[in-house]
Order: sequence, then C-alpha cells, then structure tokens
Amino acid sequence: MDATTVSPLAPSPSPDGAAAPVLRCEHLTKRFGDRVAVDDVGFVVGPGETYGLLGPNGAGKTTTIKMACGLLRRDGGRITVAGREVDHNSVAAKRAIGYVPQDLAVYPDLTARENLRFFGRLYDLRRHELATRVDDTLDLVDLRDRADDRVDSFSGGMKRRLNIAAGLLHRPSLLVLDEPTVGVDPQSRHAILDSVHSLGSSGMAVLYTTHYMEEAERVCDRVGIIDRGHLVAEGTRRELIELVAERDRIELGALGDLDGLCAALRRLPGVDEATTSVGEVHVLAADARHLLPRVLEVAEQQGVEVSSVELVEPDLEAVFLHLTGTALRD
Repeated sequence: MDATTVSPLAPSPSPDGAAAPVLRCEHLTKRFGDRVAVDDVGFVVGPGETYGLLGPNGAGKTTTIKMACGLLRRDGGRITVAGREVDHNSVAAKRAIGYVPQDLAVYPDLTARENLRFFGRLYDLRRHELATRVDDTLDLVDLRDRADDRVDSFSGGMKRRLNIAAGLLHRPSLLVLDEPTVGVDPQSRHAILDSVHSLGSSGMAVLYTTHYMEEAERVCDRVGIIDRGHLVAEGTRRELIELVAERDRIELGALGDLDGLCAALRRLPGVDEATTSVGEVHVLAADARHLLPRVLEVAEQQGVEVSSVELVEPDLEAVFLHLTGTALRD
C-alpha cells in the first residue's frame, strides 16, 4: 500500500517495521501551587489499542489527558502524537487528536447534523466529504434516525454520543475520551461502550478515562491504574491480576464423595488448591474459565452430583485495593 492509499486510521510504521505508538507520554508532571497533581506519569497507546486510565475522581486523569492533548501546559515530561511533539501551540499534532471532554460541547439549538457540519467546517471539511463523514459518525454513535432533531430534545446520553461524533469527524489518529459515560442512562452507556469497542477494532488509538471498573474491563486492552497523581501499575487485566497474585475460584455445590473429588482435582494441571466444606467444593486456579469443563468432567468421573457452579474471577477492584490500600473512591 503506497502513501496515497493509506487509511487515516492506519498505524505509522516505525524504522524496525513495527507499528509505532500513536501516543507516547514520558515523565509527565503537573503542579498546581504546592500540590503535585501528576507525578512522573508515562505510558504509550498503540494503533488499534484502547488504553484506559483508571482511578478515582481527583486522581489526575483529566489533568493527564489535557496535557496529552496540548490543552494544559506541563511542568515536565514529553508527549508525542502520531510522531509529532505536543506542546501548547502544536497545531499539527493537535489535528491528529479527537478530544471529547466531560463537559458537553454541542449547541442545543442546532440539530445533530447541523452541529456536526459546523464542527466539520472547523476542520476544513467540505461538501461531499463533509456529508459522508457526518453520516458515518452519526451511524457509529447510533443517532442517524435523530440527525435532523434539535439537540435540546435529546437525552443526556444522546448528547454525549453526539459529543463523541464531533470528536471523530476529522478521523483522528488518537481519540481521547474523558469519563464519557458519567451521568448517562444504561442504554446510552451501552451504546457508548459499543462505539468505543468498534473504534479500537477499526485501528484507531483510544485513550479512555474512567472510575468505573467494569468499563475498564469491558473496553480497554490495557489499563493504567492512577491514584493521587501516580501511575501505580499498568497492563492487561490478566497481567494486573497476576501482578498481585490473585487467583480465580470455582465454587461447586455438590453431593457425593467430595474429599475424593478434591483429591482428584488437586492432580489436575492448573489447579492450585481444592478444598471442601459442607456440600461445597472450592477450587483455586490461575485460569478457572479454561479449567472449568475439565473440573466438571472429573466430578462426573468421581460420581459426584454437581448442583451449582459459580466462577469467581478477580477484578480490577481487587487489584486497585491491593496496590493503593483503599477501595476505588468516587
């Protein structure tokens, strides 16, 4: 594929042939008076990757992404987007970013289509290209059927979805979403999360901030846990769980020779521990979801009647608690 046919979402090749990071943040620091809001934070986001900054309100998430977008001057560190260094006046780098803030940035007295046309013209999109992109983004956020309705008739969730569409019009290399589901109804929240998932699948890099564990687990390929301005850990969900030595559990309600079943289960590769209590068997394993069919097969072989099965996988709440000593705060 030559340079004239490369998709706007395609990754930039690095000199060694690997896909270069779309966003690179190194040693970011920001102070407000005597308070250090962001302290030596660094991470990268690759093409097609959704990277989540997970932490409570006041942890430094919004300050970090505003620096990444060139909207807030940093006191230290370096940022590049699509290979260009970001600073307060870096227009070329900012054009590669779609920023969707917590506060709504749409005009209530215009229709959804009129809003997107206005923002598209700010990006110098014209005529057929603008019309096509408006329709495409309305489809992506599931608002095509409300395209010609005034925004002041929309629910809060619909306005947030339109806000995301405005950030996508110019087909940025990096989409930055700051707590995009706060205060929305469950249906709109589901639609927003589906949209985020599809963006990553299309090749776009996404930086996503949230204080909801389930959102980070659902849409993020990797997660950086941030607390009190520090990035305390990052990785995939499984990597973070392994970092704190958390294990999965299989809980069986069962009748029969439970001691014999436990002895057989302990011989299974992947089982760390198997114990019994009255009418129950408790299995600890590193990957219980994969192991469960074999556990049930062994139970049948041992003549044990299984009446209930519960699979308990550690979540990011447990990781956050272990790393910070506190539960995730709103």
